[in-house]
Amino acid sequence: MKIKKYLPIIILILGLIIIYFSGVLDYLSYDVLKQNRKALIAYVHQYFIFSSIAFIFLYIAIVALSVPGASFLTIIGGFLFPQPLSTLYVVTGATIGASILFVAAKTALHDFFERKIKKYLKKLEKGFLENAASYLLFLRFVPLFPFWLVNLAPAFFHVPLRTFVCTTFIGIIPGSFVYAQAGAGLGAIFDNDQEFSLATVLNWQMRVALICLAIFSLIPIVIKKMRNKNNHSSKL
Repeated sequence: MKIKKYLPIIILILGLIIIYFSGVLDYLSYDVLKQNRKALIAYVHQYFIFSSIAFIFLYIAIVALSVPGASFLTIIGGFLFPQPLSTLYVVTGATIGASILFVAAKTALHDFFERKIKKYLKKLEKGFLENAASYLLFLRFVPLFPFWLVNLAPAFFHVPLRTFVCTTFIGIIPGSFVYAQAGAGLGAIFDNDQEFSLATVLNWQMRVALICLAIFSLIPIVIKKMRNKNNHSSKL
């Protein structure tokens, strides 16, 4: 039981060691990717299965450790792998990484993380208590809070692991697809020696689409409130 409790910590530490000594974070920049793109593409083509697995594991570690750069790593995934594989790799890695952090916050690192995010919990409490699944989908579709915070907060509101995994997997698909698709167009940007910015990926059309999805995810909460209101009225 003790080993099971501290397993998330062990995984996080191992991931941190691997990332630190591998030097992979040095590649999470536009200029470095541009300079090494031919070598990376050639390597992925030659060792496609290994590269796919390595990318997923890297994404798991980045998300589980809350290391900045996940958005750009998604773009790199779109550049190196074809759709829909790139989106699938990102969603799989992000979901597993987020789940590891979620479990760690529920178990061995509960007190540590609670002190770190205590000031945010009150802001999120109402949504999670009303309908955890719908609220989690909403937070995934529209990033009102940092990704790492949305991974941690549900652990303090007794959200089941299954609910967390399902809503995370489904909720991050739209955004992951957009960033991966942007990565697919990096080759043309490199060839034309143009500048690239993460801000250009989520244009206003995409933001509107994500907001619409978020509103859709809140429908169960609205229905629940309407039913409670009707039940209360009928009793009167």
